[in-house]
Amino acid sequence: MSLVFDEYGRPFIIIKDQGSKSRLKGLPALKANITAARSVCQTLRSSLGPKGMDKILVSGDGEVCVSNDGATILERMEVQNEIAKLLVELSRSQDKEIGDGTTGVVVMAGGGPGEGGPHPP
Repeated sequence: MSLVFDEYGRPFIIIKDQGSKSRLKGLPALKANITAARSVCQTLRSSLGPKGMDKILVSGDGEVCVSNDGATILERMEVQNEIAKLLVELSRSQDKEIGDGTTGVVVMAGGGPGEGGPHPP
């Protein structure tokens, strides 16, 4: 990475290893996004309802958290995919505006056609 200035004196950064990175396009990108959304949805779906299961979350430094609260689970998850990050942001928005329903809104948004809803098939 190097800092360079254009003819008007404005700085910009040149990233040297950018050419080695690849970007998914077309159908593989669509499949990766659907898989990411479904995996986040599946993680939360089993924590819904009175018989919802708790999740054990372990952070990078070894801190353990046991919760069945969707907002807590999503807050502590380290997601890489942009679609999964959108679902986490959806949960934050729901919690900020309403204060409840974070898990349900992510499960509804993350399921494909015919898969929405809080109950597993």
